[in-house]
Amino acid sequence: MKRTSPPPLIRSTHSPLARERRATLRCSLGAFAILAFALPVAAGDDVGGCPLFPANNIWNVPIDTLPVDPSSDAYIATIGTSVGVHPDFGTFYRGAPIGIPFVVVPFDQPLVDVSFEYDSESDPGPYPIPPNPPIEGGPDSDGDRHILIVQLGADGEPCTLHELYAAYPAKDGAWTAGSGARWDLSSNALRPDGWTSADAAGLPILPGLVRYDEVASGEIRHALRFTCVQTRKAHVWPARHDASSSTNPARPPMGQRFRLKSSVNVGDFPVEVRPIVEAMKTYGIILADNGSNWYVTGTHDVRWDDDALSSLGDLKGFMFEAVDVSGLIVDPDSGAVALKTPADLNGDGAVSGDDLGLLLAAWGTTRPTLADLNGDGTVSGPDLTLLLAAWTG
Repeated sequence: MKRTSPPPLIRSTHSPLARERRATLRCSLGAFAILAFALPVAAGDDVGGCPLFPANNIWNVPIDTLPVDPSSDAYIATIGTSVGVHPDFGTFYRGAPIGIPFVVVPFDQPLVDVSFEYDSESDPGPYPIPPNPPIEGGPDSDGDRHILIVQLGADGEPCTLHELYAAYPAKDGAWTAGSGARWDLSSNALRPDGWTSADAAGLPILPGLVRYDEVASGEIRHALRFTCVQTRKAHVWPARHDASSSTNPARPPMGQRFRLKSSVNVGDFPVEVRPIVEAMKTYGIILADNGSNWYVTGTHDVRWDDDALSSLGDLKGFMFEAVDVSGLIVDPDSGAVALKTPADLNGDGAVSGDDLGLLLAAWGTTRPTLADLNGDGTVSGPDLTLLLAAWTG
C-alpha cells in the first residue's frame, strides 16, 4: 500500500500574497549563553562526487546544543502543536512522482537559454539543462516544477548547483522559469540580501532534501528543508528573502531553524526512517518556503518505502523547538559558521585522542572536511602536525 495522502498540488509563486493564498489551499489539501562556535564533524554527503557546500556551512553543522529561540512556543503554536510531520517525498501518488528530483551533468553539458519572470533576482542564463530533465511532479505537472542540476567541475574546478523554479520548455530548446539561481558548491557565499532563489527563502533546495542513498547509509549529515503555511514578512540568516505580508511576531520568519527535542526516542520508528528522525534532532530543519505545515522535503525515488515514511506523522509539532543560530554568524553574507579551535574536531573543548581518531578516520580524504586543517584539499601529514601542535590532552 502506497501513500494515502496527496502530495502538494498547488503551484506556488514568489509573490507574497499569492504564495500565502496557495499555501493555505495546499494545506487544506494535505490536511545558557549563545554559543559562539559550532561543532560540525563532517560535510553533508556528496552528490555525484560533489560536496554540498563546505563542512563549516550552516547546512552541515549540528545545532543540537544551541539555545532555544525565545519565540519558540509562539512559532510552534502557529505551525501546529498537534500537526504531524509529513514526508513530502516518496514514490508515486496517482501516477505522479512525489518529491523533488535532481540530475548530475558533466562540466561540458551544452547550455540552453532561460528567460525569467523574476529576472532582477535571478542569475542569468544560459543553464546546463539536459534533454528531458527530471521535473518536480513530472513533465505534465502544474506545480512548482523545480529543476535541480549539479554540474561537475572540469579538471578540479568546483562543482556548481543550478536550480530553477516554475521551469517550462519553450521553443528551439530554450526554457522559461519563474526564477533561477546557481551556487559554487565550494563556497559559503550567500545570495544578495533580498533576493529569492528557486525557493522563497533565497536558499538552495538540494542541500536540504532527504535523499534515499544517505538514509540507506544510516546517516544524514545536514539540515532538512520544510514548509509551513503562515510565515512573517521577515527572514533570518541564512535566508535572504521572505514571502509574506504579515508582521505578526507569532509567525516564524523564513530561514528559522527548528530541531526535534532530545527527548524523542529515535528507536520508536522503523529502521528505514531513523536516520531522518536523528537528523531532525542533530541538524534540525530549516523553514524554506510557504507550504503545508511541517512538510519535510526529499527526493523522488522508487526505492522509498512509503508506508515506513508515513510513520514520520507520529512526530507532532510540540516535539520541536525553534533554535537561535545567531551566535554562529561570522559574516551575514556568508553561510560559514564560527568555529572554536579548528583542531577540536569533536567540539568537546579539548584537542585530544578523540580528535586524533577523527583525523585518522578521514586520512586521505579529498573532499571538504574539517579534518583538512591546513585547507590544502586532503587530510595528510601537515594536518596531523597542526593537530599535535594544538594538543591539550
